[in-house]
Amino acid sequence: MTGVIYARYSSDNQREESIEGQLRECRAFAEKSGIEIVGTYIDRAFSARTDNRPDFQKMIKDSSGRKFEFVIVWKLDRFARDRYDSAHYKSILRKNGVKVLSATEKISDGSEGILMEAVLEGMAEYYSAELSEKVIRGMTENALKRKYNGGILPLGYTIDSERHFQVDPLTAPAVLAAFVRYAEGGTLQDIADEMNAKGIRSKFGNTISIDSAKRMLHNRRYIGEFKFRDIVDPNGVPAIVPKELFDRVQERMRHNQKAAGKHKADDEYLLTPKLFCGKCERLMVGESGKNNMGTKYRYYKCAGVKSHMGCDKKTVRKDWIEDLVIERILKVIFDDALIDSLADSVMELQTKENPVLPLLQKQYTDIQRGIDNLVNAIQQGIITSSTKERLEELERRKSELAVQMVKEEMGKPMLTKEQIVFWFHRFRKLNPKKLEHRRRLIDSFVNAVYLYDDHMLITFNYKDGTQIVNFTKPENSQKAEDCSGVRVSALPQNENRSRLRSVF
Repeated sequence: MTGVIYARYSSDNQREESIEGQLRECRAFAEKSGIEIVGTYIDRAFSARTDNRPDFQKMIKDSSGRKFEFVIVWKLDRFARDRYDSAHYKSILRKNGVKVLSATEKISDGSEGILMEAVLEGMAEYYSAELSEKVIRGMTENALKRKYNGGILPLGYTIDSERHFQVDPLTAPAVLAAFVRYAEGGTLQDIADEMNAKGIRSKFGNTISIDSAKRMLHNRRYIGEFKFRDIVDPNGVPAIVPKELFDRVQERMRHNQKAAGKHKADDEYLLTPKLFCGKCERLMVGESGKNNMGTKYRYYKCAGVKSHMGCDKKTVRKDWIEDLVIERILKVIFDDALIDSLADSVMELQTKENPVLPLLQKQYTDIQRGIDNLVNAIQQGIITSSTKERLEELERRKSELAVQMVKEEMGKPMLTKEQIVFWFHRFRKLNPKKLEHRRRLIDSFVNAVYLYDDHMLITFNYKDGTQIVNFTKPENSQKAEDCSGVRVSALPQNENRSRLRSVF
């Protein structure tokens, strides 16, 4: 596993020693968890209440290259203190296959905030989808007329005044030559080198890379095919490459394709950043192997066992533990009373997370009250030389506050309880068999899982959201006994109690 460290301090009161301390603890956590650090990002004297941090933005951008799997921070507030920014950037990282880990907080501080992030991300997706539908309607009209709908224009084409595709006489011959070169035995590197030698550049002015050459050879638009969603026209644009030549290139590319396993993504272990060994409290990480019959099996293994640090925790099958956690999540989301309580918690947190808007609303109410008092005084004939000036000043301030409130609401929309409950209910429609849906359920609701030999302890992202699930033999148990809603004070008196207290 690979990861990077993000460190930050916010003011001149904190010095370089603060960064050194953060890096030291993050590296110790990475070593303990079997994560190789491949880079560090550091912002000095930048507040986490803004996303305008140079190294932070660079880290988000670099995550698209999929060169690391985790971002490790000393505490989660180093990543962001603004809940909206946190939800937005964690969503970007998650889409790039990257997860955020805290070196010092095995159980996140303010777990309801994670639920709120899930709701915010979900509502953002909803509004985005709604906007997308409106945009798509317009783009569909363009597509029916075979017009250019935006995006990166393929090399070899230009757009006329009517937004139709036309062959570019300057670059189209180079595209055709590239197909011929590859069909006759040339490599992608040969094509990139020859096009660069001719001075051919991408639409952004960059040199032609192997990846861009590969994408070009796969592009069916060069045989005249126009495609937008369900609209496909084999002769919708002028062709540059004969179909027979295009088919020969595709056949050779399939033949030359490297072993699928080399670039195949590893199996996704959904509990990797959340599953801890109950014995040594280290992360449990995903591994896979094959038996003598060639059958592949997947399991979670304690990092302490993997690194020979003295722990003797047995491995557990991936499907078994993930299915058991999903089963517990489903019990939560189908509990109407609990969902109503969670909605109240998110509403309360939402107010705390956005203290500016309530303050503006109070000021607006106070000013309106002042205006009403002046108007009443005028109606009663109580007028002084400064009454008009004071009234105009209040009206001006009222208008300014109205604009500020609109900007604040647009930037950080306040969700109603009905919207929050509605979004929680959407989780009930997810298919627990689908990978994407399983990932969403676990990321949204599970804070941490501690696995012991005879039971596991699940902490959910809400107050008192703790369950102890007992089992006899993890690998064979088909039914598990649970103790839902267990509080720390109710845990049995045994040798692990002090450790569990420290966890909470």
